[in-house]
Order: sequence, then C-alpha cells, then structure tokens
Amino acid sequence: MNRKIVALATISLILGACGEDADDGGSTPFSSRYEAMPGKTTLITGAIVLTGTGERLDDADVLISDGKIVEVGVDLEDDDADIIDAAGKWVTPGIIDVHSHLGVYASPGTESHSDGNEVSAPVTAEVWAEHSVWPNDPGFVTALAGGVTSMQILPGSANLIGGRGVTLKNVPGRNVMDMKFPGAPHGLKMACGENPKRVYGGRSQAPGTRMGNVAGYRAAWIAAADYRDKLAAAEEGKGEPPIRDLKLETLAGVLDGEILVHNHCYRADEMSVMLDIANEFGYKVTAFHHAVEAYKIADLLAEADTCAAMWADWWGFKMEAYDGIRENAAIVDQADACAIIHSDSGIGIQILNQETAKVMGAAARAGVDIPAERAIRWITSNAAKSLGIDAVTGTLEADKMADIVLWNGNPFSVYTKVERVYIDGALAYERGNDAINPLTDFTLGTAAAAGGAQ
Repeated sequence: MNRKIVALATISLILGACGEDADDGGSTPFSSRYEAMPGKTTLITGAIVLTGTGERLDDADVLISDGKIVEVGVDLEDDDADIIDAAGKWVTPGIIDVHSHLGVYASPGTESHSDGNEVSAPVTAEVWAEHSVWPNDPGFVTALAGGVTSMQILPGSANLIGGRGVTLKNVPGRNVMDMKFPGAPHGLKMACGENPKRVYGGRSQAPGTRMGNVAGYRAAWIAAADYRDKLAAAEEGKGEPPIRDLKLETLAGVLDGEILVHNHCYRADEMSVMLDIANEFGYKVTAFHHAVEAYKIADLLAEADTCAAMWADWWGFKMEAYDGIRENAAIVDQADACAIIHSDSGIGIQILNQETAKVMGAAARAGVDIPAERAIRWITSNAAKSLGIDAVTGTLEADKMADIVLWNGNPFSVYTKVERVYIDGALAYERGNDAINPLTDFTLGTAAAAGGAQ
C-alpha cells in the first residue's frame, strides 16, 4: 500500500490510553481506527536526551521496539536493533500542539475550507471538529517536518461554547478516524471575551456584552445539569429519560469529567471568572488557551491545576491582547503551574521549538534561567497532560508510545532542524528522504510537491 497516496500500512493497534476508543477497535461510530505504521527495533545512541520529565541525559541511548519505548539510559545494547548514531544530536519526545485548526481551516485558505466556526447559535456544543477535518490538508505534513507527532484540532472561537475538539496522531489517513488518537478524551472548546460578543452582539441572539457571555455559559450549564439529573433518575427507574440531545449530551460529559474543557480566554480577570463558573457547576477548566495575561494569575492556575496554553509573543492585535509579555509562560512555569506553548497557526505549528526558545530568551534577559530540560515540557509532557494522554505519551519513559524527534542540534536553536520523527516507533519522517515522507493527495502533481516534504 502506497502511504503517499492512501492512508496507513496496517500493523497493530496501539492501545492502552483511556476511554472507549481504546477498547472497540473502531467498531462504534466515530471511534478511532488508528493503526500504527510498521516499525523496527531501533537503538538511538550517543545523543543528548531531554526526557520530558525534567531530566537531561548526555551521551545517552533510546531503545524502541514494538511501537513502545523500551529503555532510556547509557550504554544500552540490543543485537537485533537498527543502530542510529546520534552523537552530537538531541532527542526529545514528539511535539504536541494543543491548539490547532489544521483540517478545519485547511490550506489553501478558501471560503470552502472554512469549517471551524459553527455560528448558527452562541452555544453549539453539539458539533464535533473531527466532522470537519480534511486529512489532505498539507499543513499536517509541514507540521510533521517540525516534529509534531500529535495535536488537538479545535473549533474556532466565535461561540461561547463551540463544540468538541479531537486529538490526532500526525499520520496520513483517508478519514480523520484513521488519525484519531486512540483513547484520547474529547475536549470542549469554549471562548470568552471579545470574540463571542463581537460575533453575536449585532444579531438578535445574545450575547453582546461580557456579562451576556457569562449569563450564556451559566444558562447552558444549568440546562446540562438538569439533563444529566433526568438521565440519572431514569436509570434508577424514576421517570422517563429525556429525548437525546446532542448539545446537552456533550455538556453533561463535561460535568461527568469525561470531556475536558479548553477555554479560549485572554484577560486575567476573565480567566478568574471562568474558574468561578467552573466551581459553581462542578467541572474543571483543563486549560486556558492564548491566556495572554496568565502571568497575572499564575498562582490561581497552580491552585486549580489548570494549564495555560500560550503564544510566545502574539499580543496587541486587539484590546484583550494588549497586556501581553514575552515572559508570560516563564512566569506561569515558575509558579509551578502547567505552562504550554501552542500555535493556533499553520505556520507556528512548524516551529514550536523556536517559539519556546523565544520565551526562554526573554526569561533569561529578566534574570530567570529556564534550562532546556524544563522548557521542553511546555511542548511535550505538559501538553499531553492537558489532552489527557500523558499516561501514554509526552515523555521518553519505558512502555510509553515511541513518539520521538531526533534533532541535528539543540532544539532551541534557530539553526536546528528536525532530522527524524518516529510515531509509535515507526519512522514517519526523515529529512530529505522522499521515499519515507508523506505527501497529501492534494499536493500530488503540483509544483509544491516536486521537492517532497522538506
């Protein structure tokens, strides 16, 4: 089977994450049909290894087999392994982007590819981003060349509650379900601030103000709690169950802890309000996205165990983005809160290592040293935590998925490039190797495809 044209060579299903997708092998509608590509037992030797756990190992080895990491250490041996000499090179976990719109705002950027915002109502919790994802978006390939092995695809931020996000493995697929990360929980995209009040303020639908935003969230959660309670009562034989409601079903999933909240929110005061709403209705905000003023409430984020997924230096393009600083993620990290660097961009996703380096540099100029072994967590283990997949990926530890990037130098140098990417132990990308690197159907035969993925 030619992986440049269709989807994946079939080998073994990588399971062991969490949730129903890990158990049914794709037998239920919209469940993962992901199957790992064939890989070899491989021993990467002599590298500087950032494990994603906060540890740095010099002149170290990584052994992978059967899609999993077997061991990370020094002087490892395996007579059956392919040996990759990585002396002078660096190895990290695969990069994870928690905020992407690849596939729902696909390239080329035409109106016909604008499938990220369902603006028919302020609350559209019934929609799922995966039902818009176009697997032939060439952005997936360029993200892979930047070391991205997994990502969350989210709806846009026009709505108070915009629908479910989906976590994907960055592999070719004929259908998004071929890419769907097995066992990963859904996320729920929410948005506060300027976007929803701007989109709906001129319409007959509320909200038109920030207080209207908050009233809209609370009304939605009240309805969801009532729906959940009626379902529970029916299970106990106390009345008839309500008619299935896709919107309330998603919101009830949040209240039950099965769906994780990812909340677009810029200002510190609004993030604080959103934490209050979560406390009122008994759910958790897993991560605030963009979070330009997260540094002002780093202590509150740490207390709530809520991540902040941030840009390195996007600011000032609207009023709620005005008070941004480059040290934002570093300050959140120094408070022992969960700091993440995300993209929200088809270009930024290709250079998340460099975006992280911007923050490291800004912090250093402010007198705060962030070592590489700590900063790498912002685009690996912390990101995995926010997506509910940290039990199986995000760090280089035994028995975890062998999602690995081999860099030709320090990943936080602008001169460094990705040399190899492994996904579940299979070589998914090798710089300059057109026999390995995927090519989407959309770019076959075009001038852009002539040189392959570089």
